[in-house]
Amino acid sequence: MTIYLDVIWALNFLFDSFLLYLTAAILKRNCKIWRVFLGGFIGSSIILLSVSPFYSYSSHPLAKFIFSVAMIIAVFGYKRWRYFFNGLMTFYMTTFLAGGALIGAHYFIQFDFDLSSSVMLASVKGFGDPISWLFVFIGFPIAWHFSKRNFDSIEVVKLHFEQLVNVKITILGREIFLRGLIDSGNQLYDPISKLPVMFVSLKKADERVPDIVLEIAENPEEVIFGKKEMPPKLEKIMRIIPYRVVGQEHQLIIGIKAENIEIEKNGDCWQTKNGLVSFTMQQLSADGSFQCIVHPKLLSGTMKNTPYKNVSQY
Repeated sequence: MTIYLDVIWALNFLFDSFLLYLTAAILKRNCKIWRVFLGGFIGSSIILLSVSPFYSYSSHPLAKFIFSVAMIIAVFGYKRWRYFFNGLMTFYMTTFLAGGALIGAHYFIQFDFDLSSSVMLASVKGFGDPISWLFVFIGFPIAWHFSKRNFDSIEVVKLHFEQLVNVKITILGREIFLRGLIDSGNQLYDPISKLPVMFVSLKKADERVPDIVLEIAENPEEVIFGKKEMPPKLEKIMRIIPYRVVGQEHQLIIGIKAENIEIEKNGDCWQTKNGLVSFTMQQLSADGSFQCIVHPKLLSGTMKNTPYKNVSQY
């Protein structure tokens, strides 16, 4: 059988270059394209050694590790140990992720227990079978695209999770336990009292929420325009707050001064009595991961030594 070494080398060169580019994208490191191709050339040169007298050395795991190290240094350089180690581990993880996606797709279309027809061996038999080449030029860019999207989504979820807190609101003698999101973009204050305003969704509220609060959340316009009378004790702690959103101006919401607000994050607990709560029946989180949007100013309250025991109602 004729083996086209130049074609197989080009195939591995493209693979290694794409993997190094994906590694740089995941790590958000700026690197010049010629360095990516230089790393790909170093990695693909192991194919040339596999048909040389040094075959026994080039196939050894230690030799492959040395080539990986050389590829990472060629693309990113060496600044410090942690920088280098993160690049090397991300490169390995990217390789396993993209390679697994290609092999899985190959077997999904052409399932065969015969190892000789697998995508790993097909690339060293002449030109390789058509399915292997199809997934090199079509499947690999698709795997690269979705791999990068997956890593981006993991990062977003991580950042999102780090901003989640446990919240306990005491209002009208009732304690409401919620999961909250700290939103640095929430800069809404009551213009008179200068108290920060947080938003709470009652989409899935239970019996711990006072009935009068549910009525306000369901029909805020009736309260704002005086169509519905409120108990005197509620009028004393209720505020009408103007606010603006994109595309709309001069909107009004109802804020109720909480008797106490406690926010717990990573074992630390903040307590304040200086905060307004605006209740709504709209769902604030599409996936239900939080039920309230916490004003960052509320975390400047008094620190408690003992966090409260969270008993979430959701």
